[in-house]
Amino acid sequence: KKIIHYNFFDDKDHGGVDAIFGLDIPLMKLVNVFKSAAKRYGTEKRVLLLHGPVGSSKSTIVRLLKKGLEDYSRIPEGALYTFTWVVQGDIGRKKSDQNEIIACPMHEEPLHLVPEELRPEVLRMLNEGRPEAERVVLEGDLCPSCRQTYRELVLRYGGDWTKIVSHVRVRRLILSEKDRVGIGTFQPKDEKNQDSTELTGDINYRKIAEYGSDSDPRAFNFDGEFNVANRGLIEFIEVLKLEVAFLYDLLGASQEHKIKPKKFAQTDIDEVIIGHTNEPEYRKLQHNEFMEALRDRTVKIDIPYITKLSEEIKIYEKDYNPSRIKGKHIAPHTLEMAAMWAVLTRLEEPKKADLTLLQKLRLYNGKTLPGFTEDNVKELRKEAMREGMDGISPRYIQDKISNALVSDKGEGCINPFMVLNELESGLRHHSLITSEELRKRYRDLLGVVKQEYEDIAKNEVQRAISADEEAIARLCSNYIDNVKAYTQRERVRNKYTGQDEEPDERLMRSIEEKIDIPENRKDDFRREIM
Repeated sequence: KKIIHYNFFDDKDHGGVDAIFGLDIPLMKLVNVFKSAAKRYGTEKRVLLLHGPVGSSKSTIVRLLKKGLEDYSRIPEGALYTFTWVVQGDIGRKKSDQNEIIACPMHEEPLHLVPEELRPEVLRMLNEGRPEAERVVLEGDLCPSCRQTYRELVLRYGGDWTKIVSHVRVRRLILSEKDRVGIGTFQPKDEKNQDSTELTGDINYRKIAEYGSDSDPRAFNFDGEFNVANRGLIEFIEVLKLEVAFLYDLLGASQEHKIKPKKFAQTDIDEVIIGHTNEPEYRKLQHNEFMEALRDRTVKIDIPYITKLSEEIKIYEKDYNPSRIKGKHIAPHTLEMAAMWAVLTRLEEPKKADLTLLQKLRLYNGKTLPGFTEDNVKELRKEAMREGMDGISPRYIQDKISNALVSDKGEGCINPFMVLNELESGLRHHSLITSEELRKRYRDLLGVVKQEYEDIAKNEVQRAISADEEAIARLCSNYIDNVKAYTQRERVRNKYTGQDEEPDERLMRSIEEKIDIPENRKDDFRREIM
């Protein structure tokens, strides 16, 4: 299976602040939905739903899409255009003889000004010589505000379209979330303080007296999130926590690309609708028979936790590196061990009896084990359908690393044991651990990680010693001194403390084990070498 890595999600243009790691396959699925929608294969009529556990970077992905849209609209290749009206007299909002500039409140496509009967010919001219992928498509009609201005100009000029468009000024459109241009964000609030006008706009009651009707578009604020997000993207935060009335607004917006502002006909919109949600809310949607229509219009993309150790480490290296952490040294393997535990909690126990969870982690991380091929690793992933959808969140790991950094222990340094102890102590009060059985499993996995770290540390010390001839000589001399004292039932003088001590059994056995001297033969071996 070919896996594509999209550099866009590395966030290099913004210093990697929102970089996404280890999610190439889910991001490929997301991009494929966009490709399909761009070619009008049907997914443009769907609500995109990013679904996954807490802290799996769903919000970060949407934030990247927003930033990407903003940046792309600023360069020539991503140029978008909208228009304003230049009018005066009765047609203007201020009823003055001076020119008044009226911006389209939904920053529409200027081609919407082309009458329906002329559009085929206009499109033929625009698309002549263009490749299929770059052909202009024209759908939708003017918003109520622009229709009002258009109608009044039609009456003034007797339908002369050339005179009507002389009042139009086409301008560049730069998308901006902060300015609420082309990018909208909707977040559920208390149901008493929220209604659908936040999505589709509301009547401006102060202007009703001026214009004489609450159905006059000049007395309406087209500032709902659907309105301002036209031509771009709207994000629904925790979309499935919305009241049912709001979810119905999504049905028409997704399938028909239309919204229904109060007192007005259905209004065309052109925007990507993307939401994100966690597991409990999605289960509610599945079991709610009244939401069948919404389920049918939803494209769900699972955003799991990372299950590859090297990618998980990158998350913490981004936040905890020498350029950001001043005055504290992070010992080697500290972030690696924290990441290892996080990944282990997300993996399902292998069904193969001869494979441990730690070995499975190594296989996922690209290591090789005797008897396991790439096909075996693919089978392991296939048999674990929910892998990455449960486990410990990166946020929890970050919180505990932060605790260790500000702790007064360690004297300017944090090490793996300090972080692992923080992780273990936090399990007692972890709000997302729902059973003692799960808590015990996570504690057991901490033991696995501690043992792994001990093995890594021993191997590194041995490698360091083996590369230093003087250190080897000192070690041999120390071993001989201890063996001599052992066989002659004497004590060994500690050169640092000056005290006489018992022979160091641990030192002697650590060396003897390397040359396969069993415990029951150690006495014979020691007498032989003396």
